[in-house]
Amino acid sequence: LSAAALAYSRPRLATFWSYAKVELAPPTPAEVPQAIDSMRAMVRGFQTGRLAQLTVREALRNSLVATEVLMWFYIGEIIGKGGLIGYNV
Repeated sequence: LSAAALAYSRPRLATFWSYAKVELAPPTPAEVPQAIDSMRAMVRGFQTGRLAQLTVREALRNSLVATEVLMWFYIGEIIGKGGLIGYNV
């Protein structure tokens, strides 16, 4: 690697790692009840019809979060299986 490439990538990697430490950390015990409450509020929102009152931006953001969760699930499955296709039975 050249010195220019290292100089370019070091601050960006530092920023990435600082965000990764926060965003990829497991939840603390204090965050678990908050997550349960937010799930209950979401279920109540579905039951009361709040879903129809979402703005396009909120709906897009919610769908992106759901897609991210699904992708992490699929990545975990691929890692668990040890490959993309099938299980070793």
